[in-house]
Amino acid sequence: MPELVLETNGRTWTLDPSRPYTLGRDPQGDIVFDDARVSWRHATVSFNGHTWVIEDHGSTNGTYVQGRRVQYTEIVPGSSLHLGNATDGPRVNLSATAVPVGGPAQDPQAQPQPQAHAAAPYAPQGPAAPDWAQQPMPQQAPAHQAPAHHQAVPQQGIPHQAPAHPQAPHAGWQQGGPAEQYAQKTPGGGAGAPPVYGDRSPTTFHQFALGRVMRIGRALENDLVVSDLQVSRHHAEFHATPDGRLEIRDLGSHNGTYVNGQPIAKGGSVQLGPADIVGVGHSTFRIVGDRLEEFVDTGEVSFSARHLTVTVDGGKQILKDVSFGVPEKSLIAVIGPSGSGKSTLLKALTGYRPANQGEVLYDNRNLYKQFAELRQRIGLVPQDDILHRELTVKKALKYAAKLRFPADTTAKERDARIDEVLRELKLDIHKDKKVTSLSGGQRKRVSVALELLTKPSLIFLDEPTSGLDPGMDRDVMQLLRGLADDGRTVLVVTHSVAELALCDKLLVMAPGGAVAYFGPPEEALNFFGYDSWADVFSAFENYRDYDWAGRWKGSQHYQMYAAEIDAIAPQAAPMPVPQALRPPKPQSWGSQLMTLVRRYVSVIASDKGFLALTVLLPAVIGAVSLLIQPDRGLLPNPVNPKTHLPVPNGTATTVLLILAVGACFAGAANSVRELIKERVIYERERATGLSRSAYLMSKVVVLGAVTMFQGLLVGVIGFTSREIPGKGLVLGGSTLVELCLPIMALGFTSMMVGLVISSLVKTAEKTMPLLVMFAIVQVVFTGCLFTLHGTPGVNEFSYLMPSRWAVAAAGTTLDFNNIAPNTDDPGSTDPLWDHAASAWGLDMVALLALGAVCGFFVSRFLRRHEPEVMRK
Repeated sequence: MPELVLETNGRTWTLDPSRPYTLGRDPQGDIVFDDARVSWRHATVSFNGHTWVIEDHGSTNGTYVQGRRVQYTEIVPGSSLHLGNATDGPRVNLSATAVPVGGPAQDPQAQPQPQAHAAAPYAPQGPAAPDWAQQPMPQQAPAHQAPAHHQAVPQQGIPHQAPAHPQAPHAGWQQGGPAEQYAQKTPGGGAGAPPVYGDRSPTTFHQFALGRVMRIGRALENDLVVSDLQVSRHHAEFHATPDGRLEIRDLGSHNGTYVNGQPIAKGGSVQLGPADIVGVGHSTFRIVGDRLEEFVDTGEVSFSARHLTVTVDGGKQILKDVSFGVPEKSLIAVIGPSGSGKSTLLKALTGYRPANQGEVLYDNRNLYKQFAELRQRIGLVPQDDILHRELTVKKALKYAAKLRFPADTTAKERDARIDEVLRELKLDIHKDKKVTSLSGGQRKRVSVALELLTKPSLIFLDEPTSGLDPGMDRDVMQLLRGLADDGRTVLVVTHSVAELALCDKLLVMAPGGAVAYFGPPEEALNFFGYDSWADVFSAFENYRDYDWAGRWKGSQHYQMYAAEIDAIAPQAAPMPVPQALRPPKPQSWGSQLMTLVRRYVSVIASDKGFLALTVLLPAVIGAVSLLIQPDRGLLPNPVNPKTHLPVPNGTATTVLLILAVGACFAGAANSVRELIKERVIYERERATGLSRSAYLMSKVVVLGAVTMFQGLLVGVIGFTSREIPGKGLVLGGSTLVELCLPIMALGFTSMMVGLVISSLVKTAEKTMPLLVMFAIVQVVFTGCLFTLHGTPGVNEFSYLMPSRWAVAAAGTTLDFNNIAPNTDDPGSTDPLWDHAASAWGLDMVALLALGAVCGFFVSRFLRRHEPEVMRK
């Protein structure tokens, strides 16, 4: 049997045909490569009885023979291959000359690979046009094409044209399959087993016995203990039945149990097949024979986007065929001018707004199809702060941890994780400070800390340095660099170009949403042919119709850094039904409601100004109504028209008008900014499992209590000094309470209208004009200024106004049909003002029904601010 000599990076190994040899970054492997583009267990070289073969194990970045990605192929001495990149990935030379195993070999002929230069395009000529604008664009190379290794470095100023056609493979090599095929085998798995975490080796193994039950959870008494706060104390269990079948049963877990990325019913069970993958927290399990393989997501994950295209109404594309891939532990920056689709790209990458075409892969797992599970492993820091500034740092993180961790997590466990994150981000000295008192850079660190609570492997940040000075800009970027070095993949969208050198890769978006460059940041300016990014962005503006994507795909940088990703066609499997994508909630509905109520009360209690206005506003409104003299009104005497008869509470309509308008304004003012100012917080928390109805109900409970207290204060001040009937229609002797209840209910319903306004507007500045308009309309339709009953159209429209029903309810108690009869038709009375308990009840029910309708609309409008992949 022939021996094969493998040489790479100045070292040689003589391979024994009697055993296989693993290639990869695994220190326990046979041939170890220290290159991030090489997968943990990348490939295996073995002798199959007839010839030597190499088998790729579904590696993230591929194995290449002369630029062609191979899956399984025969090899002969005298051949060479590349790992991780078709051009500059680690090169492996194979020969038949025996050399001592492991001994160094000096090759005087070895030369470093030339650095590829960008192919030149054709662009409009102009005074600002760079050198590349004077040259014609080369013919675009096929996606699988890589430049030949013997090509010389092009001369300065002369573009290097990539070959128009791929070269034939070296003799002795056979293509084992198309580039887009994944491995049919994975480490430790049998044929047909799908890849888990790309090509990683299992973290550990567990043996099964027939009839055995293996319980998984955080508690120490479980058979398989998972030290992950995302996992419940008793999460799930595997059942091995006597007939050899296996099933996974959820034990009422809080964050859910997943099969192939889809949640199973709480307390339910699913029969498992040989290709099924079970997800529990950050761990994934796969059955191989009688063995359970466990893969733990420790943060080192690859990430790629393939052919992402986003089309809006009208057919306009705002994201065009975006493809790129990044290895684990990388920091990637995304820059580009306004209108280049950076925000759209971020939403597509995080699943907030899935692309119309293409796919996003989280370690070879489709994010869109498995969002319910993978959402727990992705952190997102929006441009605006995702925490309440009125709270202290630690208190804000405590409420976030309470919402995101399972309900069976103890306060001690949550506090320990919070302290760990604060120490990691050097925020422990600021933990007792209010968020609003921190600097911009420190606040951004707190937002990052909030996301790190659940140990995400992939973190996205949208403009984290916006508005920061250069010093804080550097601090934030160094923080992100540290997060990547600690074993996370970090992608940041930014306008700042001062600290791009800290990044591993740079993605430049061109106007129109296409990729203009992807690769090392230090090569980007040379690629564009400019000395500064200001010149590059000016070129984007001056040549908006230029084919920047075509220039990029015609360059050797594209062949080096993106061709292998672009060549792999996205999978055509249909999306699961939307119902299956709804993620479980970490906490029960009641637990979430109580946590949200306590947090909201803490926020309000910490705002001394709001508390003062809560008391001052109704007190002023009630006091103003006291200026109206409680005189006895006069009505014409039907017996003697020249005389008048005294009527008690003759100014009641005027007083009630003032109190009603004040209650409307106070109630709506309490809530009109609440949802818009927390929109970013809601969007992020909703993606992590927050219940929409629990969030809305927390606002209703807290703001409702505040508003009804204000209504009671307004009514007590406004009615106490008045002459009111001694006996009410409904509450008997509690006439004052019977008069205050409509004012309190009016404030509550107006508060609900304020929530509708807050859920509709896009900016907080638009709330004030709508608030004033609402208050003025309520004045007109109280029925106190002019007669509504008997006015066709106007009267029916007034039924939509809360003030109409509130004034009518109080009017029934005060007998408005007697105090302020219809002067145009004295015989015609308003049925809503009838002095009867039934009329009072109808008015109150209608008033509260308007509030319930408003609550329904608020809930529907909140859906617009949720990740699209989560919507029903």
